[in-house]
Amino acid sequence: MERCCGKITSHLWLWSTLSFLTLCFAPVMLHPQCLDFKPPFRPQRELEFCIMYKEFGCCDYQKDQELMSKYYQIMDNFDYSGYASCAGFIFDLLCQECSPYAAHLFDAEDPSTPLRTIPGLCSEYCFQFWNKCSFTIPFLSGDPHIANVRENQTSLCHYLELQDKDYCYPYLLNNQRLTQNLGGIQVNSNGCLQLCLEEVANGLQNPLAMVHANDGTHRFFVAEQVGLVWTYLPDRSKLERPFLNITQVVLTSSWEGDERGFLGLAFHPKYKYNGKLYVYYSVEVGFDERIRISEFHVSANDMNEVDHSSERVILEIDEPASNHNGGQLLFADDGYLYIFTGDGGMAGDPFGKYGNAQNKSALLGKVLRIDVDDNQRGPLYRIPPDNPFIHEQGARPEVYAYGVRNMWRCSVDRGDPWTKDGKGRIFCGDVGQNKFEEIDIIEKGRNYGWRAKEGFSCYDKKLCANSSLDDVLPVYAYPHKMGKSVTGGYVYRGCEYPNLNGIYIFGDFMSGRLMSLQEDKKTGNWKYNEICMGVGLTCAFPGLINNYHQYIISFAEDESGELYFMSTAIPSATSPSGVVYKVIDPSRRAPPRQCHYDPLPVRVKSNLIKFVPQETLVGIDLANENFDQQSTESYQWRQELSDHLGKLEASLTTPVPARGTSKPTKNSRRKDRRRKNKSKLESVPHIQKGAVRLAGDARNDRGRVEIYINGEWGTVCDDLWTLVNAGVVCRQLGFQHALKAAKNSEFGEGKDLRILLDDVQCVGTESSLLDCRHAGVGTHNCAHYEDAGVICGNSSYVADVAEV
Repeated sequence: MERCCGKITSHLWLWSTLSFLTLCFAPVMLHPQCLDFKPPFRPQRELEFCIMYKEFGCCDYQKDQELMSKYYQIMDNFDYSGYASCAGFIFDLLCQECSPYAAHLFDAEDPSTPLRTIPGLCSEYCFQFWNKCSFTIPFLSGDPHIANVRENQTSLCHYLELQDKDYCYPYLLNNQRLTQNLGGIQVNSNGCLQLCLEEVANGLQNPLAMVHANDGTHRFFVAEQVGLVWTYLPDRSKLERPFLNITQVVLTSSWEGDERGFLGLAFHPKYKYNGKLYVYYSVEVGFDERIRISEFHVSANDMNEVDHSSERVILEIDEPASNHNGGQLLFADDGYLYIFTGDGGMAGDPFGKYGNAQNKSALLGKVLRIDVDDNQRGPLYRIPPDNPFIHEQGARPEVYAYGVRNMWRCSVDRGDPWTKDGKGRIFCGDVGQNKFEEIDIIEKGRNYGWRAKEGFSCYDKKLCANSSLDDVLPVYAYPHKMGKSVTGGYVYRGCEYPNLNGIYIFGDFMSGRLMSLQEDKKTGNWKYNEICMGVGLTCAFPGLINNYHQYIISFAEDESGELYFMSTAIPSATSPSGVVYKVIDPSRRAPPRQCHYDPLPVRVKSNLIKFVPQETLVGIDLANENFDQQSTESYQWRQELSDHLGKLEASLTTPVPARGTSKPTKNSRRKDRRRKNKSKLESVPHIQKGAVRLAGDARNDRGRVEIYINGEWGTVCDDLWTLVNAGVVCRQLGFQHALKAAKNSEFGEGKDLRILLDDVQCVGTESSLLDCRHAGVGTHNCAHYEDAGVICGNSSYVADVAEV
């Protein structure tokens, strides 16, 4: 074992330099993966054998002990000479199962190839191993092909080698590109965090809330805007009968953007014992629209169904308009029910002298806090004795905080799992008017500024100048060029992805942008990083995907604290295009068995609907590649992939086939061009209806999409603009693939053209955008700052599948 220990020590210089910073910069090809097809981890208990991987790798203490036992079983077959010559080699080869790149070394990434029994070796190392220790090979491997060639050094090493010098052992130990900052969240050159997703549920109609009952069953309940709540079991199967169905009374519609409907759901902290839950929904009473907060009880006969006759209306508030309805319900650490209302709608909170939000005698534009415990008799709710305005004349005693516009999705921070730092903080996203979106931390008695302020900026200048405003500023605000409707999220406090601990993850409904904030403990400032979907091999793990539907409706935690979000392709209460996604960090996971839990049994009386994923990984398909471990094809493919991704920027500017159409003349781009230039346009018969061209960039593989319809060129709005739509355009122009679906007039605004298409939805087989679903030629509800664009190419590796 002394030689073995000496060998271990020789590698410690590398692994002692590993830094576990939460954020780090790394190339897109970095793809650590274990033999169980999952990311590496930091062992809970220090390893005793393969100690060069004690900080980060693919072995826990149990696996480390198994490898140590195997080592001694092998070494017992040799005399002192064999031990002295080969102990280090045997140790090296066995411990590569613990390498963060074990899947690469053992060819486990591709399920169509057999798992190697000896890791992939660099040729020089293999020659040394064969010269000194070829007699040990039968003890290391039962591979019949290895047995056939082990007497021939060249044949054996050809079989064992990895042509990819980045990954073969031991060269990968010296490759700083692979080992630098290993184990941290991968960040691209633009500071964008590279994460992945796992599809959890689909086919939902605007899923706007996902909650758990905190009863030990680890069920989760997904609410749809129409008034249905569905039960999902821990295995992700869905109960055929809904948990709650109040569709007959919920006020909503099928038109896109309707903010009314079933908006919120919260289980009582003691639901396991009292069976109480609370819902927030829109309702019509006579000619009035109201928001209603009701209490329900679970059925005494079925733990997966609400007793619909048990409804008790806790609170109703008149809504002067159909928008800004709020919708968040939650129980904070103090056990009280928090209700987040909108300002009443319209624009600029025009109600009264100062608006609803600044009026403490109104319940709109507020954070309310009430006590719903012990309400079986007497009042349906009580006022907590420490509510801040309980003694202020004219103020509603329910008010906990005020000056909010339309908070959409709030959450309670569980706190750091070890220190409990941050526990109990309430984070909210407050939707802005026309300039800024903001993230707030809710504090008792504070004024959040609306309508005096929007974000950090003054909105109502007179109110903003009022010295008595005493408002609290948001922790973060972003302009409308980044997104127009914030969706508040959660501070990650789950177990499975340690790097995410303490990061607040949220999104934007309109732009589809995923974002994050992390607090600097020393300064109290919050650092912003955008979240992008991993490209290249980053998300090439079984079951993971790297794309999602644009309209981010809500975020959620499950009972164990893992993070999810819900989005849809069509923002309509009746469109079954909603999907629930789990957020995954592909760079590091928790050690095996650390996050294990045993759900309490669930008595099911309904039929079960098995979950079938529909989403797929975009930009790479390992399953369709042919590999042959006995040849170099797999190595050549991996090298080819590396070359493609490493030269991605160059490939985007590579000369490509010429367009089928040319740029218009100056006169043909005037607003009245249809009349003035009719004869000119008719003199160009080769321009077919539905033809496209790219403008706004000197390079011919990218630009603003312009389409020719009914004798004129026009632009396409980026609403519902996806990589699938972009692919139709690129193939029409002679390219093989779309690398990016550009939005927000990335290639300039086509202001002198009409917007001809909006809400384009393609399936990918169409010959032109006109063949796709759309709102109708010339029909749109957008402006030129939303002109769509594309980046095309002849490489299938996607540059950014989630650009918004």
